[in-house]
Parts: sequence; C-alpha cells; structure tokens
Amino acid sequence: MRAVHAAVLCGLLACAGENAPDAEPGRREAPAGEKRDPVVLFFGTSLTAGLGLEPEESYPALIQQKIDSAGLPFRAVNAGVSGETSAAGLRRIDWLLTQPIAVLVLELGANDALRGQDLAATKRNLQAIIDRTRAMHPEARIVIAGMQAPPNLGSRYTREFRRLFVDLARENDAVLIPFLLAGVAGDPALNQGDGIHPNAAGARVMAENVWRALAPVVRAIAAGAARPAARP
Repeated sequence: MRAVHAAVLCGLLACAGENAPDAEPGRREAPAGEKRDPVVLFFGTSLTAGLGLEPEESYPALIQQKIDSAGLPFRAVNAGVSGETSAAGLRRIDWLLTQPIAVLVLELGANDALRGQDLAATKRNLQAIIDRTRAMHPEARIVIAGMQAPPNLGSRYTREFRRLFVDLARENDAVLIPFLLAGVAGDPALNQGDGIHPNAAGARVMAENVWRALAPVVRAIAAGAARPAARP
C-alpha cells in the first residue's frame, strides 16, 4: 500500500504544469445585490480538480449533488489546481476569499511531500491559509484532508507528514478526513489508466470519504442559520 501512496503522490506532481478549473463548471455568478449561498470551498490539487474526469464527475461536484439532495443552502466551489503546493496555494488564497466562505476543505501538502520539502514550512503555509480564511470569515469551519507521503522519504518523514494533518486539525478545531484516498488507492477498478488518479467510480468513493466529515459540519451551520436570533 505504501508503494501505491508513493505512486499517487508522483502523479500529483507530474501534473504540475497542467491547468485545472478554479470554480465549479456552470457556476452562475450572482447579479449585484443578489444574496449568494454560502460557499464550501474545495482548495487542493489534481485530486480536487478532478484531473482526467468530466467536470461533473469530480468529487466537489458530487458533493454539490449531496448538498442539493439534503436541501442545504450551500454552493460547492472547486478551486483545485493540478500540481498545487502549499506555498502556491497560499499565494492564491486571498482572491478566493472574496466569496462568502462557510467551509474551507483544505487538500494541500501532497506535492510538498513528493518534493521532500521541509514539513515545518508546509505546516506554516497551511496554517497561514487557515488563518487568512478565518481573518476574512471568522465563522468559517475548516475541514482538513489528510494525505500520506511516499515511503522512500524515510519512516520518520512519512510519519511526521501524516501527523502534520492530525496536528493542524487539533490545533485549529478543524474536522479531519484521515486519508482522502481511503478505499481508492491501490484499487485498479477505481483508478484511471495511470494507476494514480481516481476514475469516476473512485471519485464517488472520495466523495463519500469527504461527505462523512463534511455533512455534520454543513448541517450544523444550516441549523444555526435557521435558528431565530435570541431576543435581548
């Protein structure tokens, strides 16, 4: 399984030069003055962008379907970019925060690990993304998607990389998805021909992994918004 995780990360980095959408397909911008639904921002790599899939097959698009089926007032925005690192993500987060962010689903760090980058720097970048999100949207909830590092970097590095996501979630009162590719990595039936990126069936499994963590969050937010304000 460790070899599979290494292959997944290699594939993420190999796509560094490819473009990916930064918002969900068919998204309608609200006219001036029109109230917009709060956003669930999916901020990540090619796994979030849905590399090799039709736009509607990416896991953020599948999450939008689940949100709609549940009758919840949220808009999923796919801000995944292939090959994205934590440093690159930090450089582009600010303009994405002009939207009414209710939840940030943070899926970054895998490409840092493949490069063997300093984990303290990766953690600082991810923390800065969280801090900027909360500075602009103090009530925003954070969901962190955990990943795993390739074993060739050594047991200490891989252990500390895995722990990085656990620590970030604990320190920021965030919800943790232990491993985004749980049930997908290593299964040829759930991956594209490269053996790296999930196919449409694999994306559905990823969506279930994410929804298990995200559903209680968006439901709690919606319930709080529906609750009448207390009288003075």
